[in-house]
Amino acid sequence: MIPRNTMDRTAPPQNGASEPASRRSTDNAVLGILISIAALVLFDLMGLIIKHLSPRYSAAELSAYRNLFGLVPSFIALWMTASWRQGGRPMRIRQWRLAALRGAAVTFAQLMFYLSLGIMAFATATTISYTTALFTTALAVPLLRERVGWVRWFAVAVGFVGVVLVLRPGSDAFTWALLLPVGASFLYAFSGVTARLIDPDVPTPLFNLYSSAIAALGSFTLALAVGGFTPVASAEDLAFIVLMGLFGGSAVLCLVVAYRMTEPSNLAPFSYFGIPIAFLLGWVFFDEAPVDDLWPGALLIVIGGLMIVYRERRMRRPRPTAKD
Repeated sequence: MIPRNTMDRTAPPQNGASEPASRRSTDNAVLGILISIAALVLFDLMGLIIKHLSPRYSAAELSAYRNLFGLVPSFIALWMTASWRQGGRPMRIRQWRLAALRGAAVTFAQLMFYLSLGIMAFATATTISYTTALFTTALAVPLLRERVGWVRWFAVAVGFVGVVLVLRPGSDAFTWALLLPVGASFLYAFSGVTARLIDPDVPTPLFNLYSSAIAALGSFTLALAVGGFTPVASAEDLAFIVLMGLFGGSAVLCLVVAYRMTEPSNLAPFSYFGIPIAFLLGWVFFDEAPVDDLWPGALLIVIGGLMIVYRERRMRRPRPTAKD
């Protein structure tokens, strides 16, 4: 399902990042699900800090700080990869251009998502970002040459109807800013889909380290291009900036661990717990309760995403043999 990007909110397919199935001692689905939910909470806490700091620092600055800290979990995830250590710890990859393209996509995805957090309700921006699953399915056709059946296309249609209900184009409530998290989701989906083009012998954490480094370089360049860095106003702001990076970095690491413990299809349905968590946190910290804005569009976004998850789980099941 929905690779929500490791740079911010997603865990990609773990090519080489986990042990082969035959070498796993257990599939600890329950613990993996709990760790993935913890990652959702950490991501939302990171988002709360971004929203809190947005009046004083630009989205490009916050993205640069986030990516700087994001290099740490990328190194940790690589170090945790047994196949990389056993292969002599190589650092060069053939597809560095693809990694650079993914890093550039993440740079602009973060910019748009962080901008949206600063100018709209926290739960609204977060909910719209869950359209990543829908874009992932759509992009798999031209980029991966996948055949997508009518069930998944119907799921995409249901999800996009939900997006339209949330955005309400043509109404007084619609602003062009609402398209920011949509654009971010498209770029995050592009990053997730292109992760599946990695050479099978390249550990995903190594590829992601390249992408993380490009995203860090890109976000710092973008921040300098749009006005530079604002001096940190106080020790409290500095603490929040550090926490933002730690929360985001820890969330990435939690997702890597969770995806090593069980199949992605076991974790995917629980990713939608992030929507009620975001709603609760936005209500507690910012006194936001955009129920009218999100209902029933958010429900259709979730239904569309879960339909895609269900269909992919069915497709991954081994077909019964004559002996069965």
